[in-house]
Amino acid sequence: MPWDLAFFGTGTDVYHIVQWFFIYSILGWIVETIYMSICGRRFVNRGFIFGPICPIYGFGALIAYFLLRPLADNLVLLYLAGGIMATAWEFLVAKVMMAVFGEVWWDYSEKPFNYKGILCLESSVAWGFYVLILFTFLHKFVMFLSDLYPYQTGCILGGVLMVYYLVDFTVHLCKAKFPEVPDKARRIKNKFVSFCRN
Repeated sequence: MPWDLAFFGTGTDVYHIVQWFFIYSILGWIVETIYMSICGRRFVNRGFIFGPICPIYGFGALIAYFLLRPLADNLVLLYLAGGIMATAWEFLVAKVMMAVFGEVWWDYSEKPFNYKGILCLESSVAWGFYVLILFTFLHKFVMFLSDLYPYQTGCILGGVLMVYYLVDFTVHLCKAKFPEVPDKARRIKNKFVSFCRN
């Protein structure tokens, strides 16, 4: 893995992009799981995969950070741009999920000023504040976390997490797209075992 290469003109190397992505994805999973578990009064795993990773937060945070850096000194513009951009990101992810899975994993239908249950004014307002939090202290905290462990440990951890995430995501994607496959596989296995016994 070319860890030291600059990542597409961001001025940041691949190593830190990968570390930040997983830290944001895990933090997003923790916050959303806690919030939804409190609301539902039972444990709710908000991740698509088995592991504690919500990649929408990893991608969203990094996209916001790199695109909105020029506005970092103007909090009003940063808030407005952050709210608009995060809402557009949420809309895009919802459209992709509808195309791939036939459903969206959130529903704002009960919220006022919602659009088809996938966007709502409350969330757009909140996204703006999240972007302010990202720039005022959260990204500094994420950078601090990513520099806590040795570089070699980060390389190994990043590589293992990427492989784990891709395998886990692929398994869940196949289960969601082809729910009949496990039953077919079980039937084939049973026929094979029965054939071997005879």
